[in-house]
Amino acid sequence: MRLEDTFYQRDCLLVAPDLVGKLLVRTLPDGTQITLRIAETEAYRGEEDTACHAHKGRTKRTQILYGKAGQIYVYLCYGIHWLLNVVTGEEDVPQGVLIRACVDAKGPGRLTKALQVDGHLNDTSIFTSRELWIEDDGKRYDIVPDTRVGIGYASQEDQMRLWRFKMGAELAEGQEITK
Repeated sequence: MRLEDTFYQRDCLLVAPDLVGKLLVRTLPDGTQITLRIAETEAYRGEEDTACHAHKGRTKRTQILYGKAGQIYVYLCYGIHWLLNVVTGEEDVPQGVLIRACVDAKGPGRLTKALQVDGHLNDTSIFTSRELWIEDDGKRYDIVPDTRVGIGYASQEDQMRLWRFKMGAELAEGQEITK
């Protein structure tokens, strides 16, 4: 079942671990559909988070992070790799979740390459898009928190936050998720 807008209208620290184990679905222009299971996410939480693009305030690039939950935020990293994020929380409170890896696509650059995601999806809605969305098939996984990757520019405190969420073992029906 496709995730609805209310799923994303929560704090990124709730959405990021809840996205682990969900299915990222991409329909290509030729109609081919690719489905990958999300294995890792990272939360970026507003102007107070020195690792977040919105740390220095609203700019043309970061405007999307201040918008509606569920907007897709795609940006080019190092001029080479497209990175896929989803805006979360309330409008005017900039935050989002980086989809860092899927089971069959380790790393954010490999993930967008496998799904043929680029800047044309930037500022589109994840819950109304016919090209890219996220589904819940009911499978649940243990969540393993860790520090975020590639944020050496951030404060030491923000570098040490356990705001990366990795897929652990699959859970049996009714078994509680560890966060």
